[in-house]
Amino acid sequence: MATVLGCIADDFTGATDLAGLLARSGAAVRLRMGVPDGPPQDTAGIEVIALKIRTAPVAEAVAQARAALAWLRAAGAERVFWKYCSTFDSTPQGNIGPVAEALMADLGVQQTIYCPAFPENGRAVFMGNLFVGRDPLDESPMKDHPLTPMRDANLMRLLAPQVTRPVGLVDRLCVARGAGALRAELGRLDAAGVAHVVVDAVADADLGVIAEACHDMPLMTGGSAVAAPLPGLLSGGAAEARAAAPDLAPGAVVLSGSCSAMTRAQVSAYLRRAPGYKLDPLVLRTEGAGAALAWLEAQALQDAPLVYATAEPGEVRAAQQALGVAEAGALVEDALARIAVAARDRGARRFVVAGGETSGAVTQALGVVQLDVRREIAPGVPWCFAESGGVDIALTLKSGNFGAESFFADALALVDTL
Repeated sequence: MATVLGCIADDFTGATDLAGLLARSGAAVRLRMGVPDGPPQDTAGIEVIALKIRTAPVAEAVAQARAALAWLRAAGAERVFWKYCSTFDSTPQGNIGPVAEALMADLGVQQTIYCPAFPENGRAVFMGNLFVGRDPLDESPMKDHPLTPMRDANLMRLLAPQVTRPVGLVDRLCVARGAGALRAELGRLDAAGVAHVVVDAVADADLGVIAEACHDMPLMTGGSAVAAPLPGLLSGGAAEARAAAPDLAPGAVVLSGSCSAMTRAQVSAYLRRAPGYKLDPLVLRTEGAGAALAWLEAQALQDAPLVYATAEPGEVRAAQQALGVAEAGALVEDALARIAVAARDRGARRFVVAGGETSGAVTQALGVVQLDVRREIAPGVPWCFAESGGVDIALTLKSGNFGAESFFADALALVDTL
């Protein structure tokens, strides 16, 4: 099947979030973990490539994104979507802006839009400012993110240092007037040389207007929600028959590296019903993951044990001060990746993973290269099937702030109904 929409996501949870929302339409969606080694074959109408570049060095992130774009264009994609988090996670250097400019250059386009709004999950953009629920981004728990602390809610101010061309805004008052008004305002900004345009959205209806106005643009950027209407607007996203769900053994493991406020609540709730082991980066540095692996060996996988590095902001800061931000994160990711492989080798076939960096490390360690996207557990968090080490597994990759407090238990209850 010819690919009509190619998508590039900056982390693995974001990719599954996007694929899950696109699959709601019944469109044929294929999710690939990393840029495929060979030329495109057996492609779907919509292809999503998951990268692990949210916090990578800018040059590395740009190189990987350009490689993904080249593969998608070879697959036939004439429309491209660059997906980042609905909380606009980035540093003053990037990687949202630099990747967007590189894709624009390769596609030969002069303008693109930025819309991280996801109203269904409480993310809204109003007058260029991003809100998480009722809180501005910089007053939300994202201000304490261990890797990308967000200290400003204004998307134009966040984006401007990352790009080389002018940044502008289309506000909600324009969006409310409909797709024609939005197209006209984008044209006016383009004539004025504004290349990077933040677009307000506070409700699902706004996302429909934006998609209708912008779906012909060679490049759109944003959170997953603004892409959700695209399959209905682009030809070639037809549904295809899905393979039967694999018969999975009951063993499961829950792995959490996210330190978001919601994940902290989810870990606390799950520990009231299942055994858990907390990883400490300081201990991992001196003693390695041996104690955690030994603990896992003693657990019954039917109980779906939890291994987590989820911690309060003060604990995270203390570890980062002692080890450095990069080393503290790498120690946790490496440990959880090793634990995932050990769990699989013991018979675990259901994996619930929380945190973008953690999901990337775990998925890569399990050798997963392609995911079959199934039903959502919560908005933007689907179950997926994959192959790992010659066996079928079910895998869900949860962005830190997504899902209800009962998410881990909800996920495990749903997997047998897919």
